[in-house]
Formats: sequence, structure tokens, C-alpha cells
Amino acid sequence: MHPVKLYVYDLSNGMARQLSRQLTGKQIDGIWHTSIVVFEREVFYGQGINTTAPGRSHHGSPLHILDLGETAIDEDTFQEYIEDLRDHYTADKYHLLDFNCNSFTNDVAGFLTGNSIPDWIKDLPTDFLSTPFGQALRPTIDSMYRRPTPGTTPAPTPLPSAQAPDPALAASILQSVADQAQRSMGPSTARAPTSLPATESLAAPLHPCTNSASFHNLLRTHRAVVANFSNVATCMPCRMIAPIYEDLARTKGITVGNNGVGAAFTKIDMSTPMGNQLASEWGVRVMPTFMFFLDGKKIHEMKGADEKELRAQIDLLIFQAYPPHPHTSLSLPSVQALSLNPILFKQIPSLDTVSNKFTSYIDAAPWPSDSPQSQVQVKDSITGSIVPYLKSRFASKATTTGKSPLPSATPVLINMWASITAALATILPPESLFPLADMWRLGFLDPAVGTWCATNPLDPITILLSKATNSSPRNYTLTVIRMLSNAFSTPLLAQRILIGANKARLTAFLIPSLLHEDATVRTSAASLAFNASAFVQKGRVDKVRSGGRTSAEDEDEDWEVEMVSAIIEALGREKENEDVVHRLTASLACLLRVSPFYETQLASLLEVLQARDVLKSKLEKAGCGPDGVKKIEVRKLVEEVALKLCP
Repeated sequence: MHPVKLYVYDLSNGMARQLSRQLTGKQIDGIWHTSIVVFEREVFYGQGINTTAPGRSHHGSPLHILDLGETAIDEDTFQEYIEDLRDHYTADKYHLLDFNCNSFTNDVAGFLTGNSIPDWIKDLPTDFLSTPFGQALRPTIDSMYRRPTPGTTPAPTPLPSAQAPDPALAASILQSVADQAQRSMGPSTARAPTSLPATESLAAPLHPCTNSASFHNLLRTHRAVVANFSNVATCMPCRMIAPIYEDLARTKGITVGNNGVGAAFTKIDMSTPMGNQLASEWGVRVMPTFMFFLDGKKIHEMKGADEKELRAQIDLLIFQAYPPHPHTSLSLPSVQALSLNPILFKQIPSLDTVSNKFTSYIDAAPWPSDSPQSQVQVKDSITGSIVPYLKSRFASKATTTGKSPLPSATPVLINMWASITAALATILPPESLFPLADMWRLGFLDPAVGTWCATNPLDPITILLSKATNSSPRNYTLTVIRMLSNAFSTPLLAQRILIGANKARLTAFLIPSLLHEDATVRTSAASLAFNASAFVQKGRVDKVRSGGRTSAEDEDEDWEVEMVSAIIEALGREKENEDVVHRLTASLACLLRVSPFYETQLASLLEVLQARDVLKSKLEKAGCGPDGVKKIEVRKLVEEVALKLCP
């Protein structure tokens, strides 16, 4: 028996751990490169298959060394296996996300031990691409590995999308990781690549399986699997269907574009001895042969290159593996008619009045001697930079005519503004901070401000929200609610608000505000509840429209239960304001429709809270005003949610 180790390296050299939460909203501890160490040699995939003495590759010392078990396979058999793989793992097929070093080590681990590499390594591309930052960079990464069509001029690699935070930093990280991933060990260790027609374009997200162990591991770890047994080198039908199969793997595979719903696609190359042996194990006699597996069991087999049947069988397999949410079959015209765009507070006050009031609060405050800025400097920044910017954007002709581009805040200005906010939050009480929150309310209508705040640690939302409590003055509570509502105009910032500590602060502040004694505060709080609920719902609707389903693993069950409970309580107490009833009902609809927790948690909760009766009471006399809800569209929405979404 021989020990098998997995060497794990970080291609980002620590940058992922330092910057991932800032850039993506998720903690990603490394961009993992792996290699197999067995028979006192380290084997890995990059510029082809490379071998070296353990720990002597260009990646330096491994960050982790993991024990994968032992193998009974002898060294000569292993070397024959690696030689067979060289024509499969060529440099031209490498792709940072879809076909990389971890694809190789997972395959080799299956051959040697029957096991796979850890999920936290295999799942890294999906975790990364599930973030807006990852989605914004996907076109750039794809372009880096796209092969030109013969006779054409290669298109230049695009810069990271402007939607990505800090494109220059993103480009730097990408280039560094790509260079590390595919740096060659030298001409003697990797065979020259031989490109096949099916791989002359971007490599599809296929799981290579070259042995029985890796294939059975794929069946164990995926609900739906499509296997293609073929030999593109000698089989014309195999060659014809190969690019179609790769395209189906991209569109029907388990990717972010499909929201985690789809099949795992694999191809078994019968031109290799191990691939031919695997085909014999499954009784393959015709090329190509496609097999379809559900929960590890073969449910269908298709022989030949029939594109129409192949597409139909893949769709059927995915439907069986991921049946749609029961709500997708309901007729919900009022719910479906709801706009999921955020409710924004765009009122423009007299900025000079706001500025004068705020500077008077600063003048009256005792100023700490150790403050990095004096009162005069802070006031000059407000009156000389922040207010002029707000006037130029919100009090100019461009604002009213829409014919000229609106001026945007510069990073220098926003950084200065955020620094001042952090300092003033420690000096002024909440009742004196509401003019500053109102300035940010307007600022968040500028995408440049929202994007900066979503990608920088100096976050004014966290600062101002931490000053808000149940006993905060009405003006401060109202202004912070409206500021938070406007923050949802930038999706990247909305995502940051709805994760981690920010989400907990938002919820703790929002729920009491829904029950506030002041009707204006309740109306604004209902708007904020809708914005948060609609943001969650929009992601779910996008999944369903793309043929996927919502996944409980990606969402926060406790938060949803807490929000549904609070909204129903607020609906029960609301006896005066029809706008509040409308927005709360719309929020409830967003949370319930296609929720992954509906059948397991929410349906029983709604029964206990008597949600149907609470909603129906709003339509009766004295339920909301003397005669109940009057507006026809609101009545229809309330009835629809009560009768169709509440058991």
C-alpha cells in the first residue's frame, strides 16, 4: 500500500483571504491549486500534466497537505494511467473555472483511492460565481481561455466589467492567478498539446472521468448525471455531437447561470485503455452512447447522435431531479404584476437648509481634542464638497430634464464623506445626525456611491445603522429607514446589506419600526421591508425563469421566519394606513412565493399565526379604515395572498 497526499496551494498568495469579503460578500480563504503526491512524486495539471519532486514545483510550499488514504495500485500502472491522461489533460483545454488542476486531481484521486478531493476545493468556482463580483468577472475569465476560430483574429481579452468593484484590482488578481495556474515547469515535463475539434472553443463545464472510481464518485455526489461514451478521434458521429454536448453542458449544467440546478455532464474517452474499460463495465457497444442517471441509478440509455432526443432526455432528467416549486403552477396575477423594483425616496430638500442645520449641530458639539479633523475642517468638507456635489446632481437641470448625464461622486469624495461620517458618529447624538443620514439618502441614488460603499470596509450604513435603536428620535429613525431603502437601488450594496452582521442590524432595526406609533415611520418601514423581500424574491424568480429552483442551502431560513412573523403581526395591528397594508402584503407575497422553506416551515407558521384571517380582516369594516381597504388593486392582492399563499 502507498500513501496518497493532496498538496493544496493558494494561487492568490493570500489576496483572496484578505479581499474576498470586501469584493464578494463571502469569505474565500484561497484560490486553490491542488496536486497529487504519490510514489514520492508530485503530479499536477496546468500547462499539460507536470511532475516534480514533492514541494518543488513553482507553487512553492503547500498551504495544506491532506491525507487521501492509500492505494494498492503499483507505480508502473499509475504511470501508464498518467500517460493515457496526457492526451486528455492538454494545455489548450485548461480553464480556470471549468477544467483545471482540481478536475485533474479529483480524477486521479478517484483512480488511486476511490475517493474525491474535499468539497471546499471542488465547490470553489461555484461559490465564487454565486457572487455579483464573480458573475461580473466571468466574461473576462472565459475570454482568457477562448480558442480563436481558424481564420479569424482573436478578440482582445476584455477588462473586468465596470460592475465589478475596483476593476483594476480585479484585473491584477486575475492575471496573477492565471499566471500561477498555468506557469510551465519546463519542456521536459509536459507533452505538447494536441487540440481536438470539440475543444477549439471554450472548454465546457464537463467532469472528466477516466476510471471506474471517479465515475462512481460522480454518481454518488450528483443527483443528475449525463455520461457521454465516445471517441472523437475515430468516430464521425461522436465528433459531430461533441460540440453540441459541450454546449448543453454549459447551458444545462450545474452552474450559476442555472442557479445550482442542472445535471453533471461527463465524457468518457473510449480511445484510452481506462476509458474503454469503463465503457465495457457499462456494456457500451455503440458510439456515441449517452446514459442518464438519477440519484446514482441509470434511468435511460440513448445510442447515436440524435440532437433532438439528447436535448429532450436531458430536460426530462433535470425535471425529475429538480421538480418545480408548487407555487409555479398557481395563477397569481396580482402577485406577478408586482414590480420588484425598490421603493425609493427621491424627495430633494433645501440642501442649504440641511447644511446650515447640520453645521449648527457641529458647532454646538463638544469637539474632542484627539479628533483627526477640526470642526472647521469638517464643516468645510460638508459645505465645500459634499453639498455642492448633491446640488450638482439633484438640483441641476439635468435632474429635471434627463437630457444630460448626471454628475457622479468621485471615490475621493465618497471616501472623505465616509471618514467624516465615522468621526461624527462618535461625537454627535442621533438627534443631530439625521441631516447627515439624509445626505446619504440622496447619495445612494448615485450608483457610484452605492458601488463604492458595497466594496469598501468604511461603510456609512453600518456606522449610521449602529446608532439607531428602538428609542431613537423619530427624525433619525425615519431618515435612516429611507436611507436604507435607497441603498437597495444598487444591487451590489443590497447584497451586502443582506448578509452577516449588517443583515442582523437591519432586521433588529426594521421590525420594531413596522410597529412604530408614527404612521409615516410605519409606511417607510413597510417600504424597506418590501425592498428587502423583493430583492430576495427577484433572485428566486430569476432562478425559476431559467428553469431552476430555489435552494434552501443558499438562503436564510431563520431570517425569513422572523420577517414573516413580524409582517403578519404588523398587518394585524395596522388599522389606519392602506399604503402600509399594501406594502406589507406585497412583502409577504415576495417572501412566500417560491420560498424553499414554504413546505417545511412557513406553511405551518402561517397557520399558527392565522395569516389568512389576518389578511381577510383588512378587507372588512374597520379592518383598515372605516370600510376596510378601498383600492381595487390592493384588495385583489390581499385576497390573492390570503387565499392562495396562506393555508
